[in-house]
Amino acid sequence: MWAGSTLAGLGGQLTLVTIMLHVFELTGSTFAVSMVAVTGLVPMIFAGLYGGMLADAFDRRRVALVAATITFASTVLLAALTWTELETIWWLYALSAINAAANSVGMATRMAIIPRLIPRELLASASALNGITIGVMVMAGPALAGVLVATTGYGWTYTIDVVLMLAMFMGLWTLPALRPEGTIVRPGIASLVDGWRFLQRAKNIRMQYILDIVAMTFGQPLALFPALGTFLLGGGPVTTGTLTAAVAAGTFLSSLFSGRIVRYRWHGRGIQRAIQAYGASILAFGAVLLIGVWMPAASATTVNVGLLIAACIALAASGACDNVSSIYRSTMMQSSVPDSIRGRLQGIFIIVVAGGPRVGALYAGTLATLTSLWFPPLLGGFIVIVLVAMLVRLAPRFRDYDAENPEP
Repeated sequence: MWAGSTLAGLGGQLTLVTIMLHVFELTGSTFAVSMVAVTGLVPMIFAGLYGGMLADAFDRRRVALVAATITFASTVLLAALTWTELETIWWLYALSAINAAANSVGMATRMAIIPRLIPRELLASASALNGITIGVMVMAGPALAGVLVATTGYGWTYTIDVVLMLAMFMGLWTLPALRPEGTIVRPGIASLVDGWRFLQRAKNIRMQYILDIVAMTFGQPLALFPALGTFLLGGGPVTTGTLTAAVAAGTFLSSLFSGRIVRYRWHGRGIQRAIQAYGASILAFGAVLLIGVWMPAASATTVNVGLLIAACIALAASGACDNVSSIYRSTMMQSSVPDSIRGRLQGIFIIVVAGGPRVGALYAGTLATLTSLWFPPLLGGFIVIVLVAMLVRLAPRFRDYDAENPEP
């Protein structure tokens, strides 16, 4: 499952960045690029909620296989439309939304499976291993997307994702049947209410959701990358891929050297400090872009190398900090939530993790359209630092969370 998820995730990142570049080429609008993320938000929310209920009621292996099949079919259609030159911005939005919904179900189900495969004391290490996977696929996927789009076009790029998606089926097919343990509640209103009541009692889980939403809403500059490659930093699609890969490089390195991180038991404090450091990194990225305003203009063929390096360093730091937070948040979720309700909570977790950046894309794209490319990350990083400090101060139980005595 780990190997299959890695290869399929690599293809997914390839397609995500390619769709962003495709939309920007069709429209020339940063706001239109941000809408790629926004159009998938509502389907992803409903799919995450319902997918979590399915994972708590049926064989989780089968649920994950069905979700992978839908993702595969939508990617095949995306490639076919592009090769036949029938793609439109509305098709790109629609298929992006379908992919987001199916991936939401698949990710929630796979995460609910993990605690059934390994003991609790290894969950933090497994989260760090997953960070290495994410780092590799996000580092290679966007960079490869930029190169492929620039050299071969969109059709080949989407087709490669179709091939990589096949690995997901191999990974899931090797698993045994994994029906949820404990009392099973059939999908529906009763199941949703049951999950909501648990979340009302689970103050630590609820707080980590809120903190991640704050970080991703105000500190996610991904929607700005195509415009940065065209105007401020230069380099076109290759720069877009390079900036995204820089975030993943930080994720990869922080997981690779995570031995001391996974042994730290005070996960609430770890989440707070990591997210505040993330906000500081995004603020630094905004400051780099502000400096670029006063430098000679770049273009799609002329790169401001020094500015690009500085931007990549700031983004790599943000990726490292976000991954440390993710290790603690994922471990808290998987160790403190009972198996009978884990699918529903993982569904909400995926909505937060994947939905926050989509709201952040709307924030960054809209604010950049109204002001300048440097303003959203500069302001957003400051907001993240201040809001997280205020929220954790009001939640002493979360701040004192002990991984050796997990309580939701």
